Amino acid sequence: MKKILIIGSVGQIGSELTLELRKIYGNDNVVATGRKTKPSEKLLNSGPFEFFDTTGKEKLIEICKKYKIDAIVNMAAILSATGEEKPMLAWHVNMNGLISVLEVAREMNMEQVLVPSSIAVFGPETPVDNTPQETILRPTTMYGVTKVAGELLGDYYVRRFGLDVRGLRYPGIISNETLPGGGTTDYAVAIYYEAIKHKKYTCFVKEDTRLPMMYMPDCLKATIDLMQADFSKLKHHSDFNVGAMSFTVGELADSIKKYIPDFEIKYEPDFRQAIADSWPNSVDDSAAREEWGWKPSYDLDSMTQDMLKVIGEKHKKGLI
Repeated sequence: MKKILIIGSVGQIGSELTLELRKIYGNDNVVATGRKTKPSEKLLNSGPFEFFDTTGKEKLIEICKKYKIDAIVNMAAILSATGEEKPMLAWHVNMNGLISVLEVAREMNMEQVLVPSSIAVFGPETPVDNTPQETILRPTTMYGVTKVAGELLGDYYVRRFGLDVRGLRYPGIISNETLPGGGTTDYAVAIYYEAIKHKKYTCFVKEDTRLPMMYMPDCLKATIDLMQADFSKLKHHSDFNVGAMSFTVGELADSIKKYIPDFEIKYEPDFRQAIADSWPNSVDDSAAREEWGWKPSYDLDSMTQDMLKVIGEKHKKGLI
């Protein structure tokens, strides 16, 4: 890969992934895009940036030609909670945007497309513990439906056209840099900010809700490791399970209390509880470990220490 286009660079993962890829491939070789949200100064000043609606194929072609793009990372998506409030928007952005990316990559003979998937592909009928790589995919959210379709489309383009399409099923992603935007696992980020600012938090899912989670440094590592993996060694393509840690909200709160003893939490479940209940407790990521050497670095307590340290420093400086 020589020139990489990141679609959705202003989002939670995209913003940090863009900067990490610029460190590896050079600032001018990683082009960031966003639909309308103003990018951070760090993102804007470190390399090229274009405003772009992911569903606009002609504009995508124009950008790819302008920068001689040979790989696309499509991070743009309407997430689970927002997608349930606006299901047709989720379908439009997640599916029409993906088709545009795949077709442009095929027409321009690009080297690679990476399209992340999610644990949202699973549903109530999926085994909840150590969820297998190959299993029942019957999601109950529009976001999940689009991600299942995205996995199938990615694999179709591999078989039908020989296009190198890759994807991994992200668990909940926890970051101290960019706030999440409308996902069911947002509580696992918000709880740290509220612990630092107010020493209390009201959670929108129940205390015993257990979900797979991953700290952002591991998320970036998993994404880049998959991008750089030898295509000939991949038996799977668009649907890799990736795991790091699984914990309940209560266990997360207890981890925070080790460092902020007077932290308090209460629970007021809303519509997102049903979404969380349809997802697995943990995933079997042996395919990712075997095919491209995936291995996480963080567990719950090491993540909590780092989150509280970074957010605490921001709070002292008046940045949050």
